[in-house]
Amino acid sequence: MAQVRVRRIYEPPTPDDGRRILVDRLWPRGVSKARADLDAWVKDVAPSTELRTWFGHDPAKWDEFARRYRHELTEHPEAVQELVDAAGTGPVTLLYAARDEQHNEALVLQKLLEEKRTEAAKKAVHGGR
Repeated sequence: MAQVRVRRIYEPPTPDDGRRILVDRLWPRGVSKARADLDAWVKDVAPSTELRTWFGHDPAKWDEFARRYRHELTEHPEAVQELVDAAGTGPVTLLYAARDEQHNEALVLQKLLEEKRTEAAKKAVHGGR
């Protein structure tokens, strides 16, 4: 699996972004489709409106948000697999709109994809076990 980066969608695209995938449920304010330069918009991996509202980007709720969000992701395995597959073909940049660069769903997704890469590597070494 290739490198998975995380960036705000408001930053200009760079040549090393690889596939640019928006992981927010809502389209980011003030960003045109041309400026976004997306390869995909995977809404089904975004946190639910209820979870997003509860979290409110409060750093004190970060650990619980990440736990609840990972649970929500288990309900959308096909959308998560879409990200896994994309990362298996080259660099991927997960894009998000939140102002907080330390507490956002893209970071949770990045960690999850890294875990899936590790799991896949272990299975390959142990013959699928």
